[in-house]
Amino acid sequence: MPSLTGLVAYGVMFSVILRKDAGLLNWLLGLFGVTPIDWLGSPFWARISIVIALTWHYTGYNAVIYLAGLQSIPKELYEAAMVDGAGAARRFWSITVPQLRPILALTVVLSTIGTLQLFDEPFVLTGGGPDNSTLTISLYLYQNGFRYFDFGYAAAIAYALTLIVAVFGIAQMRLQKK
Repeated sequence: MPSLTGLVAYGVMFSVILRKDAGLLNWLLGLFGVTPIDWLGSPFWARISIVIALTWHYTGYNAVIYLAGLQSIPKELYEAAMVDGAGAARRFWSITVPQLRPILALTVVLSTIGTLQLFDEPFVLTGGGPDNSTLTISLYLYQNGFRYFDFGYAAAIAYALTLIVAVFGIAQMRLQKK
């Protein structure tokens, strides 16, 4: 469900859940005697809110990738290990993890690139605030281009972001090969 929900729609949903006065999360915490938290108004809690929203949204996406990777591991490898007397932990570390290494590399690279390009969640939830605590490079690019109309600077940021993403992606792929 999180992957099917549009980024803006789930951002609005989380803004309703995380409201200080009438939010669902503060209501639930109030049942346990916790005072309301200003999830989107405090710099610390705003960052935590973004992390919570991102985790909810992308866990299912990555789970599908890992499931596909797990289903592609030949059953014969596990059967041979069982015949040789390998326990569950040994099979996991000797078969599952090495076979999932390319999938792990893919999800790490995709997550890094996605984090560098993070825009929708901070824009919808906090607008980059409070005190620019949730301002990302993509949101900064947007603000310079469409709020301050400094398109040249915004274009320079876009080129720099592209180079950073390329360097991180290539570096991660090379490190993962070793």
